[in-house]
Amino acid sequence: MDSIEILERLIAFPTVSRDSNLDLISYVAGLLEAHGIASQIIHSEDGHKANLFATIGPAGGAGVMLSGHTDVVPVDGQDWTLPPFEMTARDGKLYGRGAADMKGFVASALAAALKAAKMELKTPLHLALSYDEEIGCIGVRSLVEMLRAAPRKPALCIVGEPTAMQVATGHKGKIGAHAICRGREGHSALAPLALNAIHLGCDFVAALRKEQDRLARDGARDGDYDVPYTTVHVGRMNAGVALNIVPNLCRIDFEIRNIAADNAEAILERIRKEAARIASEASSIAPEAAIDIEVFNTYPGLDTPTNSEAVAFVKSLIGANGTIKVAFGTEGGLFSRDVGTPTVVCGPGSMAQGHKPDEFVSVEQMQRCDAMLDKLLERLVAGIA
Repeated sequence: MDSIEILERLIAFPTVSRDSNLDLISYVAGLLEAHGIASQIIHSEDGHKANLFATIGPAGGAGVMLSGHTDVVPVDGQDWTLPPFEMTARDGKLYGRGAADMKGFVASALAAALKAAKMELKTPLHLALSYDEEIGCIGVRSLVEMLRAAPRKPALCIVGEPTAMQVATGHKGKIGAHAICRGREGHSALAPLALNAIHLGCDFVAALRKEQDRLARDGARDGDYDVPYTTVHVGRMNAGVALNIVPNLCRIDFEIRNIAADNAEAILERIRKEAARIASEASSIAPEAAIDIEVFNTYPGLDTPTNSEAVAFVKSLIGANGTIKVAFGTEGGLFSRDVGTPTVVCGPGSMAQGHKPDEFVSVEQMQRCDAMLDKLLERLVAGIA
């Protein structure tokens, strides 16, 4: 099977992050087994989802790992003109949810694995497929732990997120957190005698905006990013029951996306101190006033040196001269930090098409990815990697 045939099968599995990916994993495991490739399936704690890891070639070697996630974002509320979970080929483009982000690369990686099964590799090829990447690189953690415990780690990892087949050496890290603002309820006719949690929340959001202004003005810079500094963003604010009730609770979801030169924990600590100050001032109205911050997700950034052997190797596979950095996060930071495997990001398609209705990857991009992986296999046969 070629990569486009495999992509058609992969798109047909509606692996939205809130749902199971087991049918897709079962398909992949069966496809690999039919070509003599054994795979290891690592289930989530509830058994509802799974990662897959497979090795082709000599056991015990370091090798090259191809990494991709199997989950996709929802299509709810999006105005698709084509069926999202059926691949549609039209005018040199392959449409379907996940075509760009990132089942296109997974399909190319699987096609390469099937080719590799017929070759005498001197250096192994590893395939790592994960779940729940779209909600914060959650599922890959058990796979990372498995690799940390392995006697030999992969010498190189290529994460195939869509970069239009450019070599990306970095992305920002992320902290996702809830701020729970607690006030005192009351009748709106007596609002000054209560403590409006929404007002507390607005003061907290103002503090976040002040921190963002400081980072934009005085923070570290990395000109390889479209936004060259660390960002603080509020994504959601929930509060209130009825107009005539002063709300006693307000929840704010916010994030920090930091460049490598900034310490995200130090930024979060400044935010915590501001939250404590705001709550302390409000305690004169209601002693129970509080703003509690809880981190619900975090992953490290990626910052692979552009002059490293790993980067030079991947550049040689595609004939690239330069490198880029990407705005979105990947599991690459975890492989780099926690496993110690040099990692780059390079895959077909563009994130400009990801997460949108009528998502697509072009046939030309798939062909370029296939060509890159064909060259990789040549190196693995020669034992160069």
